[in-house]
Amino acid sequence: MSVLFVPKVQEYLYELENILYEKEYYSFEESALKYVDELIYDITTNLSNKLHKPAPKYYDQYGEELYYATFKKNRQTNWYAFFSKYVENGETIYIVCYMGNNHTEAHHL
Repeated sequence: MSVLFVPKVQEYLYELENILYEKEYYSFEESALKYVDELIYDITTNLSNKLHKPAPKYYDQYGEELYYATFKKNRQTNWYAFFSKYVENGETIYIVCYMGNNHTEAHHL
């Protein structure tokens, strides 16, 4: 199993570190970095085991035949990874095309 992130998602995750610190969700930059690192680790190690559902049509703008899985990070925040799934040479490859959380995406799901 491989999990890849499209460049836009990589950029978003990098910016997320700064947003979490600048908006004072975390008092230390290291804490914001750790949060994002743990989110990435959770996705890359557990995506294949997560229950996933077909993404609503709204998300077709990010790719065709997308699925999404939920990653709970704390009591207030669930992250959604929207991805395509392929099998190549017997290996399943997940390509994360978009990410959002319950604060921004719940009304579309």
